[in-house]
Amino acid sequence: MKMVRAIVRPEWTEEVTDGLAEAGYYSLTKINVFGRGKQKGITVGDVHYDELAKTMIMMAVEDEAVDEVIKIISGKAYTGNMGDGKIFVSTVEDAYTISSGEKGL
Repeated sequence: MKMVRAIVRPEWTEEVTDGLAEAGYYSLTKINVFGRGKQKGITVGDVHYDELAKTMIMMAVEDEAVDEVIKIISGKAYTGNMGDGKIFVSTVEDAYTISSGEKGL
């Protein structure tokens, strides 16, 4: 089981989540976040924006689904410009449903 965390431009969040849902990946969490990447923010005219608004999409998926999920997120969030986002994948040891106590996704 893996945890996929994708940080994407807020204007592409719906496109990404709709693409995931179309492929059968409905379970996810969205969080509004602020941050900066390698470019250290952006400068527009005389104003420097150190941290930019982004959306983090988090989802736990089975190991065999990771490549498909990454492909969907990357395809839907891609503009080709700096600031498109980042995807992080980490291992999840266990998951439990609180209401039933069931183990697993």
